[in-house]
Amino acid sequence: MKGIIFTEFIEMIESQLSPELADEILTRADLSSGGSYTAVGTYPHTEMLELVKLLSEKTEAPTNELISAFGKYLFTRFAEQYGEFFDGVSNAFELLMQIEGHVHVEVLKLYPEAELPTFETRLLDEDTLEMTYRSRRPFADLALGLMQGCAEYFEEDILISEKEMSQQGRTHVQFTLKRR
Repeated sequence: MKGIIFTEFIEMIESQLSPELADEILTRADLSSGGSYTAVGTYPHTEMLELVKLLSEKTEAPTNELISAFGKYLFTRFAEQYGEFFDGVSNAFELLMQIEGHVHVEVLKLYPEAELPTFETRLLDEDTLEMTYRSRRPFADLALGLMQGCAEYFEEDILISEKEMSQQGRTHVQFTLKRR
């Protein structure tokens, strides 16, 4: 998992909760990296799971809610840092449908070794988008948060439902996004 995800997660904890809590979690966690992350580094996804678990213990918030909240936060950070992906895009569905064919292509140019999830998209009608998430890592809740962040960014009221497609735990999920 790319280090930018870890650095943004720690930044979210520091800015939305406290720097002391971020330090405490990094200190308590048993991480092979030692909790020292760089944006361009690559780290085991299990370290993110460990950090989220410890944050959950401290905040008493469910891990899936924390991961989704991080996805929303991460979307705002991506929008700030990578505005070129938003050029000429007028709504959430347009952007979400460009993830595989445009966004991930550009990400792989920057980070050729990145293992990205895949997103199959299908526009069912002008107000309904089906997105299927697949990954070897269990971060469908992160994808959900990114979708929610995208809807908020474009100021669209979108209901997101999901269907678990895997027995492996959040590695293959079909999302249905419906504009209201």
